[in-house]
Amino acid sequence: MAWFLFIDESGHDRVASPYEVLAGVAIQDRALRELVGCLHDAEFDAFGRRYSDGHRELKGSVLLKRKVFRHRELNVEFDPADIPALAKAALDDGARADASMLKALAVAKLHYVASVFDICARFDCRAFASIVETDAPRTTDSGLRKDYAYLFERFFYFLEDNNVGEQGIVVFDEVEKSKSHLLIDQMHRYFAQTAVGRRRASRIIPEPFFVHSDMTTGVQIADLVAYVIS
Repeated sequence: MAWFLFIDESGHDRVASPYEVLAGVAIQDRALRELVGCLHDAEFDAFGRRYSDGHRELKGSVLLKRKVFRHRELNVEFDPADIPALAKAALDDGARADASMLKALAVAKLHYVASVFDICARFDCRAFASIVETDAPRTTDSGLRKDYAYLFERFFYFLEDNNVGEQGIVVFDEVEKSKSHLLIDQMHRYFAQTAVGRRRASRIIPEPFFVHSDMTTGVQIADLVAYVIS
């Protein structure tokens, strides 16, 4: 038995967000398949289709950007039962979307976000986050960034306190290959060469997995959590 910790971040461009947030969402292995299925169903319920088919990605910066809230307030009326069909029409042909379609799509996005958190709660998922001021100094040495260390600390204590014998598996959104190799090297030194890291390696597998976020539901949830917190 194991818990997957899907990790993503928000606000690290230090431009629009008030905080840098490194977030992790822990999902138990035996719940993962059913949870993913429920989230796919939630897409159909909200949008009348899979929103993430093709080039679109379910990112917090897209689902919750300011324009979505402006479109939600458009002065048009429609039957709430028509929202999925109108949202689907907007997704299928955005260039021809009218005010009703745009408002329905905005309502559908907000409904979907609420559904994500409801489903995660139903499957007993856990969220962790390191929150950093945007003017905080950067890590200057080759060691593991402190926000990662604190995130692993909280995940370790969660595994130790609540799940006898269960392991933690870390899953990152894939970035540039050189940066991924650097993170792997930093994690190896942390878990193998520091006393606190060696203790935490008793529960957390020290070598992470890297995946494409647009094809991995767990990372999309972590992105949404990071964006909302930021």
